Amino acid sequence: MQMQTLLSLLRWRELANPPMVASLIESDPAPVPRDVMSKQVLIVDDEPNVRLAYRMTLEAEGMSVHQADGAAAALEKLSTMPIDLAILDLRMPEMDGLELLAEMRNRGHSTPTVIITAYGEVPHAVRAMKLGAIDFLEKPLTPEALRGMIGEIFARHMPAALPTRPAADDFGTHFAEAKRLINLQTFDAAWTHLSKALELSPGSPSALNLAGVLFEMQGDYERAGKLYEKAIKSLPNYAPATQNIRRLVDFYESGSRKEPFNFGN
Repeated sequence: MQMQTLLSLLRWRELANPPMVASLIESDPAPVPRDVMSKQVLIVDDEPNVRLAYRMTLEAEGMSVHQADGAAAALEKLSTMPIDLAILDLRMPEMDGLELLAEMRNRGHSTPTVIITAYGEVPHAVRAMKLGAIDFLEKPLTPEALRGMIGEIFARHMPAALPTRPAADDFGTHFAEAKRLINLQTFDAAWTHLSKALELSPGSPSALNLAGVLFEMQGDYERAGKLYEKAIKSLPNYAPATQNIRRLVDFYESGSRKEPFNFGN
């Protein structure tokens, strides 16, 4: 390992494990948009009680919910009806959530997808990101967390709210468009919008962190680490960048990542 990389690793370790973590005020979960009344959601989990809990939460918000107890049933439903969002459990018999997601992509299904895990980590996180899954939730999952995530995803993918070319030239619009394009694996266009967001708000920790995620997904770990570091310098102990640096430290030390990407908000 090169000396510069070692120095960076030591600096990231300090940032990822600060001696005193400042209190961070978390924003409330995004409300579910009103336009979800006709949205079709597919829940794929081998546990009936889990599927029931998710279905009750989402149907209360006006969504149409479909269920599958495994990959075969899920692929059949995806081939026979329009699905706006898939919620996949990571650990399932026969075919796990990532294998199912890979098969979905092989069959041409570009459905936005949430990966749910009960194990406190997302193995093969980079593979999941390359397959278009940027959203992860951990069991036990509260209705509030599920509603918040679903609201954010539908807002991100709503064409009227997020056109291909943003109608407004402001930070929030460019940041949201960059996040949507990362989800679609359109990295060059995502960087165009992130660059504009950083021009409008050079010290934004959320934009710097998202830029770090963008470059890490493309294998540029040195640049990603520097961007995470800048995000934390802009806002000490900024939680998303701290988590991302911690994951990079794990990667350098063990060659694996034990945490998912944190895209911030």
